[in-house]
Amino acid sequence: MGGAIVDTGNNNGKQYPGKLTCKVLWTCIVAASGGLIFGYDLGISGGVTSMDSFLKQFFPSVYAKESSVTLSDDQYCKFDSQILTLFTSSLYVAALVSSIGASKITRLLGRRVTMLWGGILFLCGAVLNASAQNVWMLIVGRLFLGFGIGCANQSVPIYVSEMAPSKYRGALNMLFQLTITIGILIANLLNYFFAKIEGGWGWRLSLGGAAVPALLIIAGSLTLPDTPNSLIERGKNEEAKDQLKKIRGVPNVDEEYNDLVNASEVSKQVKHPWRTLLTKKYRPQLVFAIGIPAFQQLTGMNVITFYAPVLSRLLGLEAVLRSCQRTLFLEGGIQMFICQAIITIAIALKFGVSGNPGVLPTWYAYGLVFFICVYVAGFAWSWGPLGWLVPSEIFPLEVRSAAQSVNVSVNMIFTFAIAQVFTAMLCHLKFGLFIFFAIFVIIMTVFIYKLLPETKGVPIEEMAVVWREHPYWKRYVEEEEVQVVPQSLEMV
Repeated sequence: MGGAIVDTGNNNGKQYPGKLTCKVLWTCIVAASGGLIFGYDLGISGGVTSMDSFLKQFFPSVYAKESSVTLSDDQYCKFDSQILTLFTSSLYVAALVSSIGASKITRLLGRRVTMLWGGILFLCGAVLNASAQNVWMLIVGRLFLGFGIGCANQSVPIYVSEMAPSKYRGALNMLFQLTITIGILIANLLNYFFAKIEGGWGWRLSLGGAAVPALLIIAGSLTLPDTPNSLIERGKNEEAKDQLKKIRGVPNVDEEYNDLVNASEVSKQVKHPWRTLLTKKYRPQLVFAIGIPAFQQLTGMNVITFYAPVLSRLLGLEAVLRSCQRTLFLEGGIQMFICQAIITIAIALKFGVSGNPGVLPTWYAYGLVFFICVYVAGFAWSWGPLGWLVPSEIFPLEVRSAAQSVNVSVNMIFTFAIAQVFTAMLCHLKFGLFIFFAIFVIIMTVFIYKLLPETKGVPIEEMAVVWREHPYWKRYVEEEEVQVVPQSLEMV
């Protein structure tokens, strides 16, 4: 499926000199455009699977159930098809696999190369899907799309976090989520117009349109510079220092440069980053690299994103729907829970367990759409952007690529699972499905409240200090290791 973290007034660690230069802003905008491919796919798949012409050609049994006009039909179960959901969810298995491989590429060849491969693979998937003649061709195309998304989601948040000055890192990472949202919006608009094309071939344009964001990230990755961290990691120290001066806009970057070099030396001593990631000292960060992306999907947000057109048809909202860091985590969780509770009650009262609402009043449909929109807004300024920002910034260089792969992999595992079982869960749990997600919103809000320290304004190479000062996580930071770290790395 960036954001800002509220400043608590305690900026732990150092503050390096530097400003938000045009070069940094431009490179981060271009890099964050990688979110377009993820957002476009999130938005396009649900719309395509609700097009009658697409269902007729590839999923005729689903079309027969969906087009039934019998009033007694159970609306909850009309789209219950494991092959149909496989069309949506297969992408996320591929993204899981590619994100693990992308970790190695990102570390050895740089973040830019991984982004380039992401665009190329996504382009191949777009061509295959647009020209599909059967279900398996569709699924193979989705796999290529997934390979591309895995590469982009693994590299883009790291790239932006490393390029951005610490005090602007949250805002610039927000661009990634913004482009995801823009991709979803564009996809839904295109689906709306392409569905009206006579002859029923508009779905090919919807799926083929993925080539446009793919070409954008390909072009962008060919023009972007490497991050100083990546250059130092590959032994290009002088080039890294020159790059650091350009992106910080100040002549003296010695302090930050020296810390990056020292961090790189520590990183080179780690021969097995995946094994190192499991050691006790990285336990706090690993918990969030797993917990945050898992909870991000268990909000139920991607159910709305994937299947908004499907839900709108099932619940009779189609005509209406068309008109339409820590503190943020907590506020967003509360907002989403309240909206889910209201949506659950509204659906339960009208649809019950039979799935037959009779005649659904327009005002009732408008009310449901309103609370769905408020719910989406709550996700969009909290768990959406922060789910990518926080895991990408809390790990030191030596395990950063591996850790980001964990983040993406967990995200994709849960995205796949929810996408694959959603229609079956809706059919069997009825309105209880929304209670299921609401419970997880409560759990994840408590999780953040109890365990996540504030990270805004902390330089990315100085992040370890927040764990040493946290009342719970400090027990996992081995004081013996802290004492033997060189003076220049005291805070790393």
